[in-house]
Amino acid sequence: MAVPTAIKTDINLATAGELAQQLRVDSVRSSTSAGSGHPTSSMSAADLLAVLVGRHLRYDWDDPANPANDHLIFSKGHASPLLYSVFKAVGVISDEELMTGYRRFGSPLEGHPTPDLPWVDVATGSLGQGLPDAVGVALAGKYVDEIPYRVWVLCGDSEMAEGSIWEALDKASHYKLSNLIAMVDVNRLGQRGPTELSWDLDTYSRRVSAFGGRVFTIDGHDLGEIDRAMREAVDLSRDQPAVILARTRKGRGFTEVEDAEGWHGRPLPPEMAERAVIELGGERQLVVRGPKPEAHPAPRAHANGGAAVQLPVYSVGDKVATRLAYGQALAALGARPDVVAMDGEVSNSTFAELFAHKYPERYFEMYIAEQQLLAAAVGFSVRGYRPFASTFAAFFTRAYDFIRMAAISKANIRLAGSHAGVEIGADGPSQMALEDLAMMRAVHGSTVLYPSDATSAAALVAAMADLDGISYLRTTRGSYPVLYAADEKFPVGGAKVLGSSDADQVALIGAGVTLHECLAAADALRSEGISARVIDLYSVKPIDVGVLSAAVAVTGGRIVVAEDHHPEGGLGSAVVDALTGAGRAELSIAHLAVREMPGSGTPAELLDAAGIDAAHIADAARALVGTSR
Repeated sequence: MAVPTAIKTDINLATAGELAQQLRVDSVRSSTSAGSGHPTSSMSAADLLAVLVGRHLRYDWDDPANPANDHLIFSKGHASPLLYSVFKAVGVISDEELMTGYRRFGSPLEGHPTPDLPWVDVATGSLGQGLPDAVGVALAGKYVDEIPYRVWVLCGDSEMAEGSIWEALDKASHYKLSNLIAMVDVNRLGQRGPTELSWDLDTYSRRVSAFGGRVFTIDGHDLGEIDRAMREAVDLSRDQPAVILARTRKGRGFTEVEDAEGWHGRPLPPEMAERAVIELGGERQLVVRGPKPEAHPAPRAHANGGAAVQLPVYSVGDKVATRLAYGQALAALGARPDVVAMDGEVSNSTFAELFAHKYPERYFEMYIAEQQLLAAAVGFSVRGYRPFASTFAAFFTRAYDFIRMAAISKANIRLAGSHAGVEIGADGPSQMALEDLAMMRAVHGSTVLYPSDATSAAALVAAMADLDGISYLRTTRGSYPVLYAADEKFPVGGAKVLGSSDADQVALIGAGVTLHECLAAADALRSEGISARVIDLYSVKPIDVGVLSAAVAVTGGRIVVAEDHHPEGGLGSAVVDALTGAGRAELSIAHLAVREMPGSGTPAELLDAAGIDAAHIADAARALVGTSR
């Protein structure tokens, strides 16, 4: 995109006022042209953005990858007309692009912003996520990059009802993130009417203060107050995040809709838009640039330098939990300066504590705040780091919307979920992840891995470090025998065949604990003259279609799939999807899964009750082969 030549820099407040009106006009014009959008939500925050972009945001618009740039995140992503009008005002998109591209098919100017645009860090639009993501970006700047950029976030007042906002403020206060400034556009009106607190800035202020924030309460249309608040908010010596509570009016500047209900998410009809543009003073073509950042060395994430990683080595037959292998492999990966880790206060169970002890400067405790755990990982990904986030697998369900949005953000994050399935035993169903494989498989572009022994777990953790997108590792609580030698390779998308012949009558497919049950079942079947091959489906997505198809060809399609997961969306679903997609119609599949709500008990009792232990796997194989014990 061409850079304009008539650029104003170091603008005064009078010019900022003109810029604010331009942002309002362009928000109206672009949404009316598109026939959809949120112009009134954009108009309320136009003064904030005009002062910020013209006077305080340190950003090189010609070099959005500059690591010293400040960050600007629209947590209220529905105000995209305002954001794109800002992009026009700084000269990185043209008026024509704004008017013909907004919300159009094939255009990067989507209804809610995404990183398809180089000036956008994260996708927003699911409210309550921009501020948590910003905490991760700010953590990277203060503790790992050690670069004095600031992270500015525009929040809406409606999303202040989201618990994730308060998780973010709590962690920002805990980590003394003075480089984080939240601007709350308190315009009183949500989608269907007044917000919970309307213009009660005193209550907002008390809540923010209680969570450790430094509060500035201002008239969000008084340019002088905005300017003073922003200047004071960037005081890095205060060791607190700053929150600017700006009292504004939705639809500001056009009397027909200003502070009026019923205009959320509605473009102005053309006749009204024309009147609005006139009342706002007409179209303008200002191009402004605020201050540029000072030069600074690149972040540590950009200086990996091929660090030597020595993965742990295990002896075949030793009993090692895959969750322990995760922690040991993660600690080994810490030799890479681009690797960071975080956990949800269960690091002594996930064994992320091993990384924390070895590299405390790159470990971040998110406590019992799983939404912030995911968001912090996304924020570190924005800065080029390779974040690993771990908790009990069941608790990732609390943050699924953050995982879904991370995919839209094109974030590169690595998730490790421990204590999966009924195998965990006496803790009972509240702690048993029985939906996680389905949940993670459904994420666009995800990788889902489920190792069965320590050697494969360590190898897959190392592989995850260099994967793009969202990758998930499911680990097991109990200790099980090491199956593979240290030099065994585990490519993502592969599978292992444990014992096979051209005379195999049935294939037994498992992962995690059920692989060990499949091996025991195969031994029992062998003693009866039934030849069974065992497949370790350690890569659930992508899946090894070749190994599965070969098993179908040899066994005549007789397959037993056993999984410590609900039947929907897990291993069985992955196998059937892969084989039917490959045109293998000659299937006779027994699918063993956790079909009833489990309770407490020993792992052996629970595996038996669910029908996924060795005895049940062997019975299912006998039934397929047509024999009985």
